[in-house]
Amino acid sequence: MAKKLTTFILIALVAGAIVGLGLHYGIHNSFGADSAGAEAELKTVAGYFSIVTTIFLRLIKMIIAPLVFATLVAGIAHMGDTAALGRVGGRAVAWFICASLVSLTLGLILVNLFQPGVGLNFPLPPVDATSGVEKAAFNLKDFFTHVFPASGIEAMAKNEILQIVIFSLFIGVAITAVGEKAKPLVSAVEALVHVMLQVTNYVMRFAPIAVFAAVAGTLAERGPAIIGNLAYFMGTFYIAMFTLWALLIGVCYLIVGKRTGLLVRYIRDPLLLAFSTASSEAAYPRTLEALDRFGVPPRIASFVLPLGYSFNLDGSMIYMTFATIFIAQAYGIDLTLGQEITMLLVLMITSKGIAGVPRASLVVIAATLGFFDIPEAGLLLILGIDHFLDMGRSATNVVGNAVASAVVAKWEGGRLDPIEPADIEPPHAPTGGGPAVDEQSFSEFGKPPAGGSQA
Repeated sequence: MAKKLTTFILIALVAGAIVGLGLHYGIHNSFGADSAGAEAELKTVAGYFSIVTTIFLRLIKMIIAPLVFATLVAGIAHMGDTAALGRVGGRAVAWFICASLVSLTLGLILVNLFQPGVGLNFPLPPVDATSGVEKAAFNLKDFFTHVFPASGIEAMAKNEILQIVIFSLFIGVAITAVGEKAKPLVSAVEALVHVMLQVTNYVMRFAPIAVFAAVAGTLAERGPAIIGNLAYFMGTFYIAMFTLWALLIGVCYLIVGKRTGLLVRYIRDPLLLAFSTASSEAAYPRTLEALDRFGVPPRIASFVLPLGYSFNLDGSMIYMTFATIFIAQAYGIDLTLGQEITMLLVLMITSKGIAGVPRASLVVIAATLGFFDIPEAGLLLILGIDHFLDMGRSATNVVGNAVASAVVAKWEGGRLDPIEPADIEPPHAPTGGGPAVDEQSFSEFGKPPAGGSQA
């Protein structure tokens, strides 16, 4: 199923690019000199494509809250005691802090090495010019108060992942403390895990259609020119991201060993999905399944992965330093080494908890620019290509969180057992049913209900 889905997504990606570019040039040719009319028509066409993408992303959001809650509560319940929880949490946070510093520092080093903004010499905008991105969304007080949910139900309704994590932590720890009396609740949560994974299988069948619509709509409206205008900036940023991938996977190889190659193989599907939809959330369910197939115990994956989506967005962090320095270079603003180090530390703090906030990286960058007297309107330089950059950021977030989960599992002495070739493909359901859930994969969450795991 995973291989077939990856193949269909790749086909949809290529088909979407062909259709999008065909529509872009076709509509422009049909309108002739009336470029304004052509742009309006292309925007309308892109709007139709966005309906499909929006529906798919809404279905993904429908899954996220119950899946994070169920897997995290079940994982904590199976840890057995709060000491194990604290140990896993401490190791995860230590990895997140190190990975964040590496991502931010790498972005800072490479943007100064490639200097993509040097030579552009854009004139400084008026002092009162703004980018249109609300930058007041992040401050220390709001961040800490926003972490804790006023209502668990409200947090789930709004898909506030960090708040759902906090709520799930309290529930999971309480279940562990209550012990035998909470056993029926644990069984119910385990059943919910299996149900939500089956729902995930259903939703993911629509992924290729959503990928096709997203790519076709974007290229139909904007065409290839939007990419060419800042091609060097985009190229150097993707080089920086691939460098980060190599670094993360290399460290994973040193800790986990030769099976790291198998991890890379398993996360191809969620990575491609995150890249093509420009959404880390879209890849969450598949990443969870990939980690289970790799051998990360569910109690660890279901704990570390949700935390990673709030604290370990490596792709977003490398983009923040890269984009901020690029804007300064484009305006000919020289920053001292001390200012750049200060910028790194500021971004280290303000970047936490940004998951679920639309264009959160842009919000943080907008707030940081003013702090260093860099024109906030400079954000407009990259807004046009941000979607294409967001595709890479989302894929990098998947890599970073998958590696984090595998490393923490290894530190915990997790099974990480070799998987037989026959087990690589999940068993297919009989005609008329959905893909079956592998019983061995979820052994720590208990056996599936009697009668099989199919819906």
